Amino acid sequence: MFQSPETVLNAVREGFGGRTAIVVGDLMLDRYLWGQVERISPEAPVPVLKLHRETLTAGGAANVARNLAALGLHARLAGVTGADGWRTNLLSTLAQHAIHTDAVITAADRQTTVKTRVIGNHQQMIRIDEEHSAPLSREAEALLLDKIAAQLPYTSVLVLSDYAKGVLTRTLCASLIALAQGQSIPVVVDPKGRDFSRYTGASIITPNRGELALATGTPTSDSDAIFAAAATLREQLSLQAVALTLGEHGLAWIEAGSTHQIPALAREVFDVSGAGDTVAATLAAGLAANLQRRDAAQLANLAAGVVVGKVGTAPITRSELLTAIQGEAALAQAAKVCHTDAALRRVRDWQSRGDVVVFTNGCFDLLHVGHVTYLEQAGRQGHRLVVGLNTDRSVRANKGPQRPVMPEGDRARLLAALASVDAVVLFDEDTPQNLIMKLRPDVLVKGADYTEEEVVGAREVKSWGGRVVLVPLVDGRSTSAILGHLRRQR
Repeated sequence: MFQSPETVLNAVREGFGGRTAIVVGDLMLDRYLWGQVERISPEAPVPVLKLHRETLTAGGAANVARNLAALGLHARLAGVTGADGWRTNLLSTLAQHAIHTDAVITAADRQTTVKTRVIGNHQQMIRIDEEHSAPLSREAEALLLDKIAAQLPYTSVLVLSDYAKGVLTRTLCASLIALAQGQSIPVVVDPKGRDFSRYTGASIITPNRGELALATGTPTSDSDAIFAAAATLREQLSLQAVALTLGEHGLAWIEAGSTHQIPALAREVFDVSGAGDTVAATLAAGLAANLQRRDAAQLANLAAGVVVGKVGTAPITRSELLTAIQGEAALAQAAKVCHTDAALRRVRDWQSRGDVVVFTNGCFDLLHVGHVTYLEQAGRQGHRLVVGLNTDRSVRANKGPQRPVMPEGDRARLLAALASVDAVVLFDEDTPQNLIMKLRPDVLVKGADYTEEEVVGAREVKSWGGRVVLVPLVDGRSTSAILGHLRRQR
């Protein structure tokens, strides 16, 4: 769930304000040979591909720039190619996406990196790499730095896309991060290799589980150890956060004092090519538009879930991201309804971040304007509102055998659809006393038709430093009044 959903939605709709982003890193041309496999070769036990077509797309750091452009940002690209025909193909592809390539230089000792993927029956059969991965010469490094430095004052975010092909040397990384820090420009790094110290001082790095394990010497199978290693790395490198991508398990957001897991939306995975590029690009777009960092991470996770459903290296588009947000919103509403243990974890997470947690309770049978107004007022007493909801059995015990009119599942789902409500927890006891004791909210809210002495849990909440608030009710609005009106209409 986004912390500021409307802000996120507006940012995507508006193309992240059309901000400018510079991507620096290893440029690649992704070449795809598409065809059909219908038989095995008589010469050797290998499939025979009948070639139908060839496509060329921008890959590596160039794919990060493609993602940024597709999201509505002004994308600038910096890197190195060979002085060959593949460079011409790459620059032509980038021009089609309005990506600025003034800082894409040539080096006589290098060739343009080309990755050729053979796709048969929509499945990748083999990949052929043509590349030169030695570190840049000092002359090329100096030229590249000068070109990037000239563009930095006009940018909102810097992305370092490292594919370990020699462009992002230790010296170049240190120089770029220092320049960005001096101009208060956030730096997002998609890292590679065993030594992440070259990224010291960046804002956020986006390793996958395998990359982090390699860099920290941590077993990939031990999630707790991986998260702990990410937290240690964040501190050692003076990072604001680590966005650890977890494949089908989504993304882990590690910042000072907390680790927050963002689950992936369930979808069929066809091709993970470029998913890391999409995460880095979307995260950078969010930072450029001044979204809250965790909301930017949530958005990046959604974007990755979209691109893995495509075949081949393909960017996320604004329309696709908007559709994913709408799907996330529906799931987020349903996810507000939770069991006590899940609610407890959420409450402790919110409180650890300094959020004031408000609790109220009721039957909320036949949700009406009085309920909505009451919950809006309750929500204003803090940052997060938890609603304790009586089960059907509990409602019958309190209001008689004819109630509730609506079953507990429906009542819970309607409450979850309200923007003012952050969590809904069913309780089966006649009072919410036990639930309040477990959750330990900061504020307890009840209607002004009660006195503070009559409010269940008031004394306990005040004992741990919380407060009790009585809010006025809307006159003439109640479930009993609605039911009475319906009976009179018969």
